[in-house]
Amino acid sequence: MTPRTESAPLSAPASLDAPRNELLQSVVDVARAIFGAAAGSVLLLDEEADELVFRAVSGEGQEFLVGRRFPAGRGIAGWVATSGEPMVVDDLAADPSFDRSLAESTAYVPNSLMAAPLISDSRVLGVLEVLDASPQARSGVAELDLLAMFARQAAAALRVITPEPVAAASAGWALEAAAREDALRLLGSLEQVLRGTG
Repeated sequence: MTPRTESAPLSAPASLDAPRNELLQSVVDVARAIFGAAAGSVLLLDEEADELVFRAVSGEGQEFLVGRRFPAGRGIAGWVATSGEPMVVDDLAADPSFDRSLAESTAYVPNSLMAAPLISDSRVLGVLEVLDASPQARSGVAELDLLAMFARQAAAALRVITPEPVAAASAGWALEAAAREDALRLLGSLEQVLRGTG
């Protein structure tokens, strides 16, 4: 399947792309650092196409994965998006829900994975994944809860800077600087709390 890079509802005018991409890259960079992971990614759900789309990648695969798509029901990310529940797998080789062929298509096959849904207003927007996190960072339920909390806050910030299509059309897709700054400030505050510096 040839990767597509633009499809509703993920398409947005260029005026929204830069702040959204900046936010998503910040989310994945911070998550990767917090969990000591080899890689991390944010995949957004394209409901119309029923696909998950790599929108930000940190670490392994960051040079070529952004924009890649795969069916929303495949793999662990698909399960997390469908169920709305976070998941941690310490040994992917032994987990039947792990889609090895999908991982191989990304040119990086992890040994472990933590994933949490990006949920805002009871709606799953996508999935935040960290791959091959340090063993102490994925040692229990508390760490998975931490990733899930981070994903919820990231989803809330994402909703602030990505207006709903109807509202956006009436506003001419204008992005107010204050809303963007609020979203990035929220993410920065969360990073400080998670790192224990707040």
